Amino acid sequence: MRYLLLTLTFIPFLTFAADLEYKITIRDHRFEPAELRIPAGKKIKLIIDNQDGSAEEFESHELNREKVIPPKSKATVYIGPLSPGRYPFVGEFHEKTANGMIIAE
Repeated sequence: MRYLLLTLTFIPFLTFAADLEYKITIRDHRFEPAELRIPAGKKIKLIIDNQDGSAEEFESHELNREKVIPPKSKATVYIGPLSPGRYPFVGEFHEKTANGMIIAE
């Protein structure tokens, strides 16, 4: 009974966490969407789906994040909570085309 009560206590937190999941796709060495709006002050789970045939590195100095995503695979990056503002990111292996912006509002 104690375990059931403990489990039921955490269900609202698990449901809330699922609402803060966002996805970015890498296709043709570009991020889609290139601009992602997220709520300020909340931690989010960002899933990056690399559909290209080559690896890409998600990098953002402003977010203090760096992650290599192998070809045809996904990676998860946790960011935040962020203050309201604009946070640029790039695909370091294809910087001319792979550019994006996270906007916390």
